[in-house]
Amino acid sequence: MSIKRFFSLLGMSYKMAVKSLGSRKLRSILTILGIIIGPAVIVMMGAVVGGYSQYILNQVTSLGQNNIMITPSSDYTLTSSDLSYFKSFSYVVNAVPYYLTQATVTVGNSQEQIYIYCTDVNFVLHAIGGLEIEEGSAPSQGDVLDALIGHKVAYDQNGNLEYGVGDVVPLKVFTKITNGIPQYKTVNVIVSGVLKEYGGALIFSPDQTIFLDTDAGQKLLGLNSWSGILVQVSDPIYVKDFVSTVESTYGNKVSVISFSAIADIVSSITGAVNYINYVASLSAFAVAIAGTTATMVTSVIERTKEIGVMKSIGYTNREIIIMILSESTLMSFIAAVAGSLLGVAGSFVLGGSGMTIRAGTNTVVINSHPLFSAHLFITSIGLTILVGVVGGILPAYMASRIPPAVALRYE
Repeated sequence: MSIKRFFSLLGMSYKMAVKSLGSRKLRSILTILGIIIGPAVIVMMGAVVGGYSQYILNQVTSLGQNNIMITPSSDYTLTSSDLSYFKSFSYVVNAVPYYLTQATVTVGNSQEQIYIYCTDVNFVLHAIGGLEIEEGSAPSQGDVLDALIGHKVAYDQNGNLEYGVGDVVPLKVFTKITNGIPQYKTVNVIVSGVLKEYGGALIFSPDQTIFLDTDAGQKLLGLNSWSGILVQVSDPIYVKDFVSTVESTYGNKVSVISFSAIADIVSSITGAVNYINYVASLSAFAVAIAGTTATMVTSVIERTKEIGVMKSIGYTNREIIIMILSESTLMSFIAAVAGSLLGVAGSFVLGGSGMTIRAGTNTVVINSHPLFSAHLFITSIGLTILVGVVGGILPAYMASRIPPAVALRYE
């Protein structure tokens, strides 16, 4: 068959397919609805999972892929000797200790739970991308009362400024648990600077944080031991070497968290979820193949005489197969487009409510837009058209094997 003849036959086959589907509207619509489920699920779940995954990756990488957090176990205390050891690595740019605790502050008419980090604030500003001061400056080194406050500490829910530069912020600070009862102390800090709004955060929330100088941890808050040490290496390629060396040296005495490793884990989880999504979608495609086959078998039976006439005037078995497959793939293509559009709409509905993560008493709500890609749509449409091909093969073969004489006598 020449190329010209092939495309001419293909064009005529699709014209006949349109006419055939139009003559059996209800059956065709029901078959298309059965096929739609597959592409709709793939696009909807793929876009939602991709959106949340990208959000988390952006949050993690914004903390700096060359930053590492080291926290001690409950029976180990980090000291200046440990700090000196971490700084001894040739590729370590800097390492600073930090104290971390929680507090309650009154912002407008509400009580807000916030975090307090006592550390080298200039290190934090340099290490975390996107963290900028809106007004004022970072606390002076050695000044235990100066505080750099997050946007949601400075402003209430209506956007009104509650604490500006020079204002005093009263804090109810958690110190320890005695006999199962949390102990608090009240301290006052003076605002030296206000951070720009950082936005949603998963691991670290600057908007709900107050930063103090390292000395404030012991002198102002009465904390006796470091909560951890922040380490910055010169390049992310050194992270794995540093992490493995520290883990082998300290064993279970410390936990080492690298943000680049978290990003790798998130990517792996996303890949696994997408794989599960595709596997789950296959069941919908399997049902669609069965429905397409049933529809096309019925169509072939109804068109037996028509097929006999075509074969008697010279149509070959191959051309009959192309004609039947044109009809099944046309239904699949319509379902692929409609299903993809339905998946787009569904992804906005599904992702619009946000994802809530609870850790103890803390709750984080992630709001992310669905992430669409060409690969997602190509996969969706490709698999759906494959349904039409697979579902139409048996009926097409049946049609091609009908003897012309028998077909012409069929009523």
